[in-house]
Amino acid sequence: MRFKLFLVCALACGFMAYVLANENFSVEEVEFEDQIMNAVPVEQPKAQPKPKPQIEFVDVPKATPDPKKVVVVNPSPSPKPSVLTTQKPAKNVGVGGQRMIPVVHVDSRGTDDVLTVAGLKPQAMSGALIMPNDYLGELYDVDNSGYNWDPNNNVAPPTSPSTAAGGYTITAARLAELRQTFMYWYFDKDMFGGRADYQFDIHASMTQLHKNLNFQLPFYGFRFNYTRLSLNGYLEFSDPPEYLTYPLVFPIKDWPAKRDPSFMGIFFSKCRVGRIYPSDIDQRTPGVYFRVERDLMGRTDRFGVEVRERTMWDIRQGVVGADTFIPKHVVIATWKNVSFAGGIDNSLFTTNTFQMVLATDEVYTYIIFNYAILNWLSHTEAGGDTTQGAGGVPAFVGFNAGNGTQAYEYKPYSQNMVIRDLAIRGWANGFPGRHIFRVDEQILIGSCNKDIDAALLPLTFAPESGNMLGGQVVNITGPCFDPNIRVTCHFDTESVLGTYVDKNRVICVQPYLKAEGYIRFQISVGTQRFKWRGKYFVETPAAATEKIFFATDDVHKKNPAEIRITWDRYNMTSNLNANVMISLWGYRETKIEPQLEYIDVIEASYSNTGSYVITPSNYLNRNNINRDMQFGFLQINLTQPEQYSGLSISPILWSRPIPLGWYMAPQWERQHGKRWPRALCDNWIRSDRFLRNFAADLPLCPCTLDQAVLDKGRFRPDRECDKDSNPSCLRHRGAIHCVVSGTPVAQGAEQQCCYDRYGFLMLTYDQMWGSRPRRVHNLGKMPWNEASKVPSLSMWFHDMRPFYSCCYWQEEQAVGCETYRFERRPSQDCVAYQAPGIAGVFGDPHFVTFDGQAYTFNGLGEFVLARSVDESNRFEIQGRFQQLPNNYYGEVKATQLTAMAMRGNTTTTIEVRLRPLHARWRYRLDVLADGRRVYFDRESLKFQHFDGVTVYTPTYLLNQSQVVVQFDAGIGVEVVENEGFMTGRVFLPWKFINKTAGLFGNWSFNKLDDFMLPNGQVATLNLNDLRSIHTNFGLKWMLTDREVPGVGAALFTREFGRMSSYYANATFQPNYVLDPADFLPANRTYDLERAEELCGECMQCQYDYAMTLNRDLAHFTKNYYDTIVNMQSENSKPVISCGVLQTPRFGRKLSFDFMPGAKVSFECNEGFILVGDQRRECLANGLWNVPEYGYTECLREVYYTRRVAFIAIGIIFLVICPLMLCIVCGVYRYRQKQLKEDPQWQMPMLPRSRASSARNLRTLNYDDDSDTDASTLKKSRSYDKVYRTNEPLPGKPQIDFPAKKWDLDENDEDVTSSEGSENRNSSKLAKDISYINPNVTHVTGEKPKQSGRRSLRSPSGTELDQQGEHDDPNHHPDEDEDFDEADVHGGTIHPAGYHQPLSPEEADQLHRQQYSPTFSGLDSRTSGASSINYTPQQQAAVQNRFGGVPVLPTNTQYYSGTPQGVANTTPLRTAPTPLTQDSGLPSPPLATSPTPSVQKSTEV
Repeated sequence: MRFKLFLVCALACGFMAYVLANENFSVEEVEFEDQIMNAVPVEQPKAQPKPKPQIEFVDVPKATPDPKKVVVVNPSPSPKPSVLTTQKPAKNVGVGGQRMIPVVHVDSRGTDDVLTVAGLKPQAMSGALIMPNDYLGELYDVDNSGYNWDPNNNVAPPTSPSTAAGGYTITAARLAELRQTFMYWYFDKDMFGGRADYQFDIHASMTQLHKNLNFQLPFYGFRFNYTRLSLNGYLEFSDPPEYLTYPLVFPIKDWPAKRDPSFMGIFFSKCRVGRIYPSDIDQRTPGVYFRVERDLMGRTDRFGVEVRERTMWDIRQGVVGADTFIPKHVVIATWKNVSFAGGIDNSLFTTNTFQMVLATDEVYTYIIFNYAILNWLSHTEAGGDTTQGAGGVPAFVGFNAGNGTQAYEYKPYSQNMVIRDLAIRGWANGFPGRHIFRVDEQILIGSCNKDIDAALLPLTFAPESGNMLGGQVVNITGPCFDPNIRVTCHFDTESVLGTYVDKNRVICVQPYLKAEGYIRFQISVGTQRFKWRGKYFVETPAAATEKIFFATDDVHKKNPAEIRITWDRYNMTSNLNANVMISLWGYRETKIEPQLEYIDVIEASYSNTGSYVITPSNYLNRNNINRDMQFGFLQINLTQPEQYSGLSISPILWSRPIPLGWYMAPQWERQHGKRWPRALCDNWIRSDRFLRNFAADLPLCPCTLDQAVLDKGRFRPDRECDKDSNPSCLRHRGAIHCVVSGTPVAQGAEQQCCYDRYGFLMLTYDQMWGSRPRRVHNLGKMPWNEASKVPSLSMWFHDMRPFYSCCYWQEEQAVGCETYRFERRPSQDCVAYQAPGIAGVFGDPHFVTFDGQAYTFNGLGEFVLARSVDESNRFEIQGRFQQLPNNYYGEVKATQLTAMAMRGNTTTTIEVRLRPLHARWRYRLDVLADGRRVYFDRESLKFQHFDGVTVYTPTYLLNQSQVVVQFDAGIGVEVVENEGFMTGRVFLPWKFINKTAGLFGNWSFNKLDDFMLPNGQVATLNLNDLRSIHTNFGLKWMLTDREVPGVGAALFTREFGRMSSYYANATFQPNYVLDPADFLPANRTYDLERAEELCGECMQCQYDYAMTLNRDLAHFTKNYYDTIVNMQSENSKPVISCGVLQTPRFGRKLSFDFMPGAKVSFECNEGFILVGDQRRECLANGLWNVPEYGYTECLREVYYTRRVAFIAIGIIFLVICPLMLCIVCGVYRYRQKQLKEDPQWQMPMLPRSRASSARNLRTLNYDDDSDTDASTLKKSRSYDKVYRTNEPLPGKPQIDFPAKKWDLDENDEDVTSSEGSENRNSSKLAKDISYINPNVTHVTGEKPKQSGRRSLRSPSGTELDQQGEHDDPNHHPDEDEDFDEADVHGGTIHPAGYHQPLSPEEADQLHRQQYSPTFSGLDSRTSGASSINYTPQQQAAVQNRFGGVPVLPTNTQYYSGTPQGVANTTPLRTAPTPLTQDSGLPSPPLATSPTPSVQKSTEV
């Protein structure tokens, strides 16, 4: 029996030895001397490079035309561009001084002519491993050390990594030779007798080996510094499950209960080391090889440079979007001649050979799969047979991120019978059997795929976004292309034809698109339908990636001297000898269809140097048809792209929108004159007044910057003026930050609010740089293909363009600018602003409702945070809570927030997830839009708009640790992550008051109804009873995948079959005790003290630390709680603002504050006078104080003087008119009263005025024989002179007339005397006036003087008028009204009643006489005395029509004598003594003057 046991053991040991021997079986190596026995001596020829086509978009270097000439290849900007030179051969000299060159015959692999390098074309691969026909190690390129640099050499190079200066430089020919070799290097020996890359420790007994990478390798969102090399065809980063079930499904759904490995699977199947035949060409040892080359960017040794350059160009050419990639580290893992596990007999000779090449710069990672030979598909455990490895479930090909996150299976090859096609398809770099992927964050395939099921297959294209204006070259990989089959690319609604590059790539140039955000991108091949699909992001022109830069702001001026522009020349081509064309384009909206038109060529052909200077004076004489375009773009493109890339298409670079004043100004000046900005502004104002008013639709601006930052539901940062990324604020000088409405309002308008350094809102009423609402949002409005709805372009046309013509190119106080600021684009103040309501969740977890109620609920699963109960304004915000990881003491009975999902009425569903711990090295949060991951790591992708929702991350963050979601209803959701702990905050406008439900409660400003249940009832709970909150309230809001009335259905994206039940656990029992002192054991007093030390009085923080012992969680719980409490406190304060205080025109305000307590002073410009209050104050009630001196104005001096005069006149009228009205009313009432008492009563006459006396003097009755023209009397006289009467005229006889007294009213007052009456109210009788006889003057020589107007008395001292009162008792005043002026035209009245003409002497004498202007018709009408009767019959004297009596000359003919021709009669009265009148009265009227109006006065 013992012998039998011994025999069995011996046989077993022998069998094991046999197996091990076969696994390491290899033929005897050939000596180095034998490798050169077939070498033949030849002359050393000069390298004759073959001409080859070059594809610019993959940047393939050209071969050198001269082997001695140094060629610099700089395909893209890099830290150390490679320098390619022709390497001198080693001096291995044979017979006759000839160098020994091996005869190398290389089998070619089929490829496309377009992607061949230096004319060396790989040819089609056969079924066996393709190696050189001659044996390995043939003398190929031997250096001074004797090492053969044949790419297929099995001996590792002797050189060690070096970074010394002046190292090796590779030639284009050498690079081409390296790249035409299919497999990368792998060595089974070195020059020192070692095993080199061969991993002899990996065999059937130990299938994997740990490898330290010593660098960070990004893979599928995670990052690793190690790997495990497995015999089973993959590199792994975590342990696989103990048992595998076929077909393999990743990720493992039962994780973490079951291990979910992270791996890169090139051929994931159980393998063992195979065998090779002695006749095989490649006699390298079967097994697994592994090699790492680090820090390649700085390497200068030959092998390091060759590895870097070969890998770099293979990846750049093979994967779209890798144009600037430079590998820093390279890992090469090779499985040579491995067989399947479980085989028998000669199955060890049925082998596969494949290779994995990893290249990374520690940010991006690319993988090359090289499938050289695939002879078997599956191992026996997967159902394969034992001899050929056929049947069963083939190997898995793909990637798994691990930890139950995500996986990628390379369809249709993986676990499918067509897996054999991996060796004959792919066509990366033109090689069949080569497949390239990008694997750092997402898995992007870089080689063509085989479509076998006609499914909707994903496209790989780069770049993934482009400017809306078009011209972006998009490289596309998906199906395998044929040069004879048409490829059509469909961008949203526009289709273009693709340009064939190779089997693996097609290029499409993006057309001009009138759209923004993510659009459908599809391609069709031939007559097939569009089944290859993706999402392409369209950048608005104002927010697109800036590719043409302006050195200064001169382009915005109306008359700059020059404009300097720069661009990245490698964005056009790496060929610096290429020429570019610079052109100018413009935009306008004169009809429904938008018009983007070409204007002019700025430079027809210019070297691609990356900079250019535009001189506007070169375009003075242009006369463009479309000169009405006021803004546009600069465009740069290649002039002859086919010379540099072999393709007739060129990339196009666009500038940001710019005004065109620098170009169009001379043309506008010729059309509109020197004030062309005013003309352009006036035209815009006229057209804008025809458009609808949009300001009423906009949300009101917050009053302060702090309020604006907290209003995350309605406002987001403005790209033009952002305190974090763009503080220049070109069009808002003095501002430090601006915000705009996140989504367009219903009519497509956009609000803008800018804030100064003090945090106050800037208004256009104060300055031209203030906040300006916009008629069109930068995102436009659907449909985007109509005028006034195009993204960016319509906004510039309606809102930015007029700013330049009305304000920027004119004075701030120009009429057009003030119209723009005050009427067309006025700022909206914040008087009626309402801060949003805020609720939040944080920690493990703790809730704060909209009404400020704080409580703790540790639910496990998916729950409703907030939802609307109003059907017209629906929204849903949901949260996912998962259990916290274990702490030092074991399981933690608490949960934390790990994901949030949200949706508006009909908007896109947005989901924000917390990434796994080791996947946060680059992105902290994942954002999914309708189940598709989106990223915000580029400037143009910081703000992304979807249907009804805008999502953005702060511009200063690159790791997506803060995400803000804004819905078009004004709802905002903010998600913040710190150290793996997440908080969510919800912002709601006031229209949702009393319309919310969920864990955030009902927003009603009443905490009592916060615990509202889905059925509308309010639960009565004790906040300290966590069990009651958990059971009776929290679990009522748990979500499922089906619709539940009052709760809804879950919105979360379901991946890998994980439904809501995967996360939910209604039976989970958390810790219900809130105070740590009550639930911590007595022996953990240190933890309690530590909690109090870290958290202070914050109970939420103490609870979290005591539960998890995680200091970071406690810290951020306290931080999140304090933040939301401060937010609610800030928003609960009443918003008090005094509103706009208008700046006076031609003046300025010394401050722009409008909050309570603000005092604003005013000043006027030079030449203006301030009127009104010089300072106003904002009161606590939100009103400006009432101005004491009127509203503030700035008036020109002349206008100020006029105003003062008008005010004075107005005051006079306001005082006199009412007074006169009162007097008239009083007199009228008095008269009515008197008439009622005495019907015969007459109103006493008012005192006579000077004007009335003057009027009567003009109607005096003169002698009938006077022929003086009445028109000769002057209308105005000077009363400060001395007048003489009856002065003789030269050559005329002197005639004496009898003196006649004046009959004046006794109540007449002296209104014409220069002295005036001493007592105007006196009742003295009027005095007669006598004139000095001029004859007396001649005799005595004394100058007579008029002593006073009414100081005429008789010699007896009595009043003459009083004496004359009794001369005619029968006279009635009414008789004066019958007087006719024609009766006194001249002559005298005969006592008998007839008219007696004057003699010539009398007429001449009358011409010398003057009337006194002090007598008027009013005197006779109002006087109580009777008229003087000149007739002997005592008849009434004839009166003029004004009731006045003729003034008699100063002679005595009627007193002492009878006129000639008249019978003697008794004189009426004795002639009085001549009277005198002092200075101040005019001379008496001429006797010949019929009326005073025609008499002439004589001044002496």
